[in-house]
Amino acid sequence: MTNGSLPAPDRILEMLWGFAPLLIVEAAASNGIFDVLRDGPRGLDGLVEATGSSTRGVQAIADALVGLGFLSNTDGLYRLMPESEAFLTSGTPTSFAPMLRHFTRQLIPGWLQLSDVVREGKPATSVNREGPGSAFFSEFVDSIFPLSYPAARRLGEHLGVPSAVARVSVLDLGAGSGVWGIALAQQSRHVHVRAVDWDRVLEVTARVAARCGVGDRVEGVGGDLLAADFGTEHNIATIGHILHSEGEERSRALLRRVFGALHAGGTVAIQEFLLDETRQGPPAALIFGVNMLVNSDAGRTFAFDEIASWLSAAGFINARLLEVPGPAPLILATKP
Repeated sequence: MTNGSLPAPDRILEMLWGFAPLLIVEAAASNGIFDVLRDGPRGLDGLVEATGSSTRGVQAIADALVGLGFLSNTDGLYRLMPESEAFLTSGTPTSFAPMLRHFTRQLIPGWLQLSDVVREGKPATSVNREGPGSAFFSEFVDSIFPLSYPAARRLGEHLGVPSAVARVSVLDLGAGSGVWGIALAQQSRHVHVRAVDWDRVLEVTARVAARCGVGDRVEGVGGDLLAADFGTEHNIATIGHILHSEGEERSRALLRRVFGALHAGGTVAIQEFLLDETRQGPPAALIFGVNMLVNSDAGRTFAFDEIASWLSAAGFINARLLEVPGPAPLILATKP
């Protein structure tokens, strides 16, 4: 402030309604508005008839979607924008529609307890524990398959999986939907995957692997990541968005176990929402760190140099970044 003047409150006023776009888009997806428009443009009456929703509700939501840039309206006809057609219609490999429900039904209720979480230092729920974690992850891991699939494909290409002529053993840790192992298995019939997760989550892994045509080459092994049987002599180990919920102590222990499970020359691939070197950004990684405060006992987000130091302490060499499609790069390291 200078000369007694106040700064403009624009950012704060905008933030007050920051929750609204997500809820608007999720309501549209839940009521089938995007799916109906996939078949062609419709007027308000056509949208109401096709979705079975109220005229007042559809008009408010559809007009808001136009303002947010997810629909267009020309001569009274609503149309999908390319982004909406690609990511918000249901039943496609790239659909984020199920992920919207994960945020509105699973994450937001915990975030509403954030003030208490900060004061008490205890999470609203502990998704890193098998009881609540199995229920939490089994409900949404299938929906985030599209988020990691392009990165997993790029990993396989980088490691030469499509040209493999001998068995490639993949250890997929915290497998979830199985996206990392499945993407690699689709690139070569020589790939065999050992997927480790809690038993309830592995039911989802098996279902998705079968749907993707590689179920006969994905073996599920249930248990905690610090106790389950990893096997040995794997060529690749994947840890996709797992360390942030484990916290530093368990992550270090996990990397030591991974080192022992890999064949000499094997590669570990880690994906995380990384902080920059200053740990002051990017905002998405910082916000996700708060998400871990709300949903785990010790989880947080990390910078590359932190994870690289853990890899080095576990015995790995050549920790490096690989840029891939999606929201975060991969950290690769090699067992000498």
